[in-house]
Amino acid sequence: MTLHLVLLLAAGLFAIGLFGALTQQSIVMIMMGIELMIGGVIVGAAAFWRFLAPAAASGQVIVVAAVVAMAVEMAMGFAVTTAIFRTRQIDMTDMAKDLEG
Repeated sequence: MTLHLVLLLAAGLFAIGLFGALTQQSIVMIMMGIELMIGGVIVGAAAFWRFLAPAAASGQVIVVAAVVAMAVEMAMGFAVTTAIFRTRQIDMTDMAKDLEG
């Protein structure tokens, strides 16, 4: 595989995630779109590391840190979503706008 193909895959993942995050109203589906976007960024970062500096360990550290941040973000997001749903039975973004203030 070439760098161009891997970056095309990363751009495709990011574009699909962006479309999903902007068009959905379900909080869980928006979070899934955000995860696809982060996955695309991780694939792009890993591709740059692999093709530009494979001997350096710094690329691996960045990718692992991004994956850990993605896992923490999803755990916190689902915890907040579950808490909101249990207290107010809200699972769509347009119903959650009354949560302000």
